[in-house]
Amino acid sequence: MAKKDYYDTLGVPKNASEEDIKKAYRKLAMKHHPDRNQGDGSKASEEKFKEAKEAYEMLSDANKRAAYDQYGHAGVDPNMRGGGAGAGGAEGFGGFAEAFGDIFGDVFNNANRGQQRGGRQVFRGGDLSYAMEITLEEAAAGKDAQIRIPSWDDCGICHGNGAKPGTKVATCTTCHGHGVVQMRQGFFSVQQNCPQCKGTGKLIPEPCVACHGVGKTKTNKTLEVKIPGGIDDGMRIRSTANGEPGSNGGPPGDLYIEIRIKKHEIFEREGDDLHCVVPVSFPRASLGGEIEVPTLSGKAAIDIPEGTQAGKQFRLRGKGIKGVRSSYPGDLYCHIAIETPVKLTEAQRKLLKEFEESLRKGGARHSPTEEGWTDKLKNFFSA
Repeated sequence: MAKKDYYDTLGVPKNASEEDIKKAYRKLAMKHHPDRNQGDGSKASEEKFKEAKEAYEMLSDANKRAAYDQYGHAGVDPNMRGGGAGAGGAEGFGGFAEAFGDIFGDVFNNANRGQQRGGRQVFRGGDLSYAMEITLEEAAAGKDAQIRIPSWDDCGICHGNGAKPGTKVATCTTCHGHGVVQMRQGFFSVQQNCPQCKGTGKLIPEPCVACHGVGKTKTNKTLEVKIPGGIDDGMRIRSTANGEPGSNGGPPGDLYIEIRIKKHEIFEREGDDLHCVVPVSFPRASLGGEIEVPTLSGKAAIDIPEGTQAGKQFRLRGKGIKGVRSSYPGDLYCHIAIETPVKLTEAQRKLLKEFEESLRKGGARHSPTEEGWTDKLKNFFSA
């Protein structure tokens, strides 16, 4: 099945700004997040959540978005060889490469992976990803954290050269230390990595038994990470040069720390706004008065009017979260839930029945919604 257009997935036009793309993703993520969708429709919601996340990851990256705008899904799919090669696309390029023993495919792929340095092909190290789970309070205020990540140090036995102690690293006899060789086929002459030394320009006759000739050993290190206040679920923090080491002197990759916010027992976050459900007793909702509500910074009080109905919403300005890129905090929305009394005593039952009877005598004046509903039912069944 063909993949859905990323812009259609997020419901934004192709000229959408970075902020519009972010807002669209947040809205879909809140709607289809697995924690908020349980039961029969959970699988469908999970798929939509994954589609939205993939679309946002592509369109929020300027380079990936440019490639996608020009070549579609082939431009951002790492499995598509020669994707975005111009007219003819991957299919045309693949046929051309096959006709010449796939030499051009190797050349183009090498060009994407590395750069020349001192006649040798160097490669940037791979990026690493780390998932960090934090609380809503920590996300709002920010925090300093420590994480343990993989690290690569020079081998203590061979001191980083990869050779067994007492032996030496030899110059590759095939490329004479250049790391690359010239290959000819017909009228064409191309340069590619030396197949003997894999582009290093060196050979290790007797590899170090500790690092197996790599010159580095894998350890762990503690990294200090500063989580900015207002960070949201799914955002990433880049730690430069803390990824995997490069090859042949290439630069290391980066570490991406992806934030996961734990489900809160009271609040739900939507952008910079917070939402909570406040249970109110039937007598208090009927009589009105002051009630206490929670906020991330402590307690607050709101006045509910007499006759407050279930679902009534109260807004507390500035009691939400100040986002990473926001100049002011969002709001807190308190949704009223009328709590029906349970486990009544006989005396309480008697009082409620007397109260209900007095309400009936008052008619629509006390229960206008119920009276209107009754009229609608009569009209419906008489039609």
